[in-house]
Amino acid sequence: MGRKRNNFYMRSLFLLALGIFGLLQYNNFNYLDSRDNVLGDAVTNDSDDAILAMVPATLHKYLTPHSRNHSASGAGALNGAALLLNASSPGAATASTISFDVYHPPNITEIKRQIVRYNDMQMVLNEDVFGPLQNDSVIIVVQVHTRITYLRHLIVSLAQARDISKVLLVFSHDYYDDDINDLVQQIDFCKVMQIFYPYSIQTHPNEYPGVDPNDCPRNIKKEQALITNCNNAMYPDLYGHYREAKFTQTKHHWIWKANRVFNELEVTRYHTGLVLFLEEDHYVAEDFLYLLAMMQQRTKDLCPQCNVLSLGTYLKTFNYYTYHSKVEVMPWVSSKHNMGFAFNRTTWSNIRKCARHFCTYDDYNWDWSLQHVSQQCLRRKLHAMIVKGPRVFHIGECGVHHKNKNCESNQVISKVQHVLRIARNSHQLFPRSLTLTVPSLMKKSKLRKGNGGWGDMRDHELCLNMTLATR
Repeated sequence: MGRKRNNFYMRSLFLLALGIFGLLQYNNFNYLDSRDNVLGDAVTNDSDDAILAMVPATLHKYLTPHSRNHSASGAGALNGAALLLNASSPGAATASTISFDVYHPPNITEIKRQIVRYNDMQMVLNEDVFGPLQNDSVIIVVQVHTRITYLRHLIVSLAQARDISKVLLVFSHDYYDDDINDLVQQIDFCKVMQIFYPYSIQTHPNEYPGVDPNDCPRNIKKEQALITNCNNAMYPDLYGHYREAKFTQTKHHWIWKANRVFNELEVTRYHTGLVLFLEEDHYVAEDFLYLLAMMQQRTKDLCPQCNVLSLGTYLKTFNYYTYHSKVEVMPWVSSKHNMGFAFNRTTWSNIRKCARHFCTYDDYNWDWSLQHVSQQCLRRKLHAMIVKGPRVFHIGECGVHHKNKNCESNQVISKVQHVLRIARNSHQLFPRSLTLTVPSLMKKSKLRKGNGGWGDMRDHELCLNMTLATR
């Protein structure tokens, strides 16, 4: 009887201890989990000084504008400077010995000449320091428009990444700007190349692919367009609207730069590695290349069917404690996996063979068009391995689809800096291994009607011509 009583007490104590241990572990997990979620919602100091303080001093040069004074205008700027000097100098002779160079932006003819020169030269900066591109190295292609403030922060984040010295960093521009060029050419942490989209609105302001004066207005009815005989009267989109050049340019630029990198540049002729696609308003974690290499190594056993690797997800909170080393696999979805994704030449070759599906699909978005290619043309659909804890973040508050009052807000930049600092300090970056998680149940992706904006036959033809290999 006593032995049974002792066994009962022992079992009770064991269960009690087990329960206390489980409760402690649960509370600890919830604490860490909530800490990460709170971090994602935290109100951080987003002043310029606070953001600068989070950046190593050696990288401040990328965040410090050295403007050519675009706002200066001729004699007014000279007179103002002279007055300032006279006010602060004991004599007028001092002012007269100083010369002023007023910056004059290049005209369209000069911009076109410079674009041809850059594209013909195919110059790789810093190659003498870091050596030639290896066939299996990562190429990073950044699509750049005009938002230099975001681009500065992207460059700072790239500079802090492990193994960045091994990559070729290609900036693809659809706007020629001397300040942006100076910033890019200042980069000294890896090999750098600039390519320039030659059919931009900037270089064709009054003709296709810009806005021709005789182009049909967006909202004119087709019957009226035919009467006025405007250029593209026969080709409204599926919603009855006519093309808007500012929206069509991004899709043209995307397909041009992909074809340029894979099929036209001499430096990539024998390249077999990954090409990672970023945009000017992205921000990377310092282990993004490390994780990309690990994902590439694990595709054979974790996801043999995967032909796309995605480092970015659109999350408002970032739970690194739970997800820092976890990946999931699923069909590539344009709205979820279009940020920080990579593929190789084999995948590109298959996409290029489906150029007609991409170029004639009535949608001005390149990512929706790419998903249409995957669904309607590719034998081997686009299938992605995606990181659960993102290594590429979207910091742009404004763009084609979003217009906020403050388009250069520091809030998101500060938040991402804060997230990554906590992840670094708690050793949640550079995981030793990857774990495959089962994705939540996804609805089967339906064939979608395009968003329009791409009914003009001129856009179809230009797009198709840009997918032709020239070497």
